[in-house]
Parts: sequence; structure tokens; C-alpha cells
Amino acid sequence: PDQERPEGVRGQSFPPGGSRAAALAAGGIIPTPATVAQRPGGTYKRAMQYKTILFDLDGTLTDSEPGIVNSVRYALRSFGMEAEPATLRSFIGPPLYDSFRGTMGMSDADAKRAVDTYRVYFRDKGIFENAPYPGVPEMLEALRAAGRRLIVATSKPEVFAKRIAEHFGFAGALEGVYGADMEGKRSSKIDVIRYAMRERGIAPSSAVMVGDRKYDITGAREAGLADIGVLYGYGSREELVEAGATRLAASVADLREMLSSSDG
Repeated sequence: PDQERPEGVRGQSFPPGGSRAAALAAGGIIPTPATVAQRPGGTYKRAMQYKTILFDLDGTLTDSEPGIVNSVRYALRSFGMEAEPATLRSFIGPPLYDSFRGTMGMSDADAKRAVDTYRVYFRDKGIFENAPYPGVPEMLEALRAAGRRLIVATSKPEVFAKRIAEHFGFAGALEGVYGADMEGKRSSKIDVIRYAMRERGIAPSSAVMVGDRKYDITGAREAGLADIGVLYGYGSREELVEAGATRLAASVADLREMLSSSDG
């Protein structure tokens, strides 16, 4: 387990015998930047000291629910299947193959065929049934101007992620966009994070991973990175707290404040 000495939420200390998870679950949003924790990559520093920021894409930079849900629905109907809205929404975040297998109970072969069918709809229509969250382009430009290295690390196929960043006009603020391959050999969040770190020469002690799902938090931990969970995406507070999120941002404005709280 992490050896942590949290400083609290919104500048308040935790009660004696309390825990970070309990405080966050009780309504805390952002622990103070001075929170320190030990992880494989070293000691966490203040959020303002991170020079490299890795962002998830869906649910963190863009609101991609309509395109993903429509693409999943299209794939399921090719099998004569339907799903409830909550089930369709659960496909946002984890690798598609895992969701078709685990959530829908498909065989390996059917899950692979479902992924291929999903992409038929997604590559032409679903990819742009999507939009950046308000304030995201401005946040990215401000962070870039302040000298931060900005990277996208997503379980979405890299070819699609790059098209999305270009289409919505924020690719210029990014140093790189890294995602899954189309063959399924690199699809888990930890695999994508390690791929991005290797390609960009990122030191774990200098970087933070920002995302809205448990996969972002656990992937950051496995890679030795700091983490920030966002509450405006598709993961719940409970999911992020249970995954061990160190800090939570309730909005894009909160996230921008956390990442640009000094000139670094």
C-alpha cells in the first residue's frame, strides 16, 4: 500500500485516524498540492512542479459519448443484440475488446468481429460525434505557453485519436498523441502510458496522468506517475476514490488551476 501523509482537502487536514479515501468520498474535491506520496517512480511533488502532463482523451479532453455509444449500438445490432443506455456508456474508457467480452459475454472471435464492426461506424461518423469540453482548448494552450509538455495517452486507437485532436484544433498544443494499435497488441492503459513515456523519454518523477476512469489511475500507479482524476467525465467519484486517486478535479476550471498553479 502507498505510504501517504495526505494534507487534506481544500487546505484542511484529515481528522486523526482518517484517510484520503474517506475524506474524498465525504465530498472533498482537491487535496492540497503539497500532498506527498511514495510510488515506484519516486516521491510525488507539488502538482505545479510536473513538467509533463499526460491526458486521457475520452471523458477528459472531449465529450465523446454520442459517437462511442452509437458505434457500440451499431456493432451490437450486427449480432442482433441491444443494450441499456448505462451498459452502452460503460464502453467509454476501457479497451473495446475487453468490454465486448466482459460486459456482453462474447467469445474471443465475436468480440474481435464486434470491434471491427464498431470501427466501420466510428471511422466515418462516430469519430466526430464528439466535442472538446468547454475550456479544454484554452487550458491546453495556457499550459503549453507556460512550458508544460502535453501528451495524450488513450486506449482509443492512435490513428483515431490523432484525427480527433486535429479536427478539434488542439493538436498544436500537444507534443504527442499516443494510443492503442489496431491489432490489439497495445490496448490497456498501462501499455499506452509506457509506450508514450518510452517514445517521449518521460521520467516518472516529472509527470502526472490525468483521466476520468479507474484505468487512468491504476495505469498511472503502475507506471510510477502521479495522478489526477476528473469528475466531469464518465467515471464516478466512487470509482476514482476506490482506484486510489490522489487528487480529484470537479471541473475543467479546477483542473486548469491545479496544473497551472505557478509558473513552474
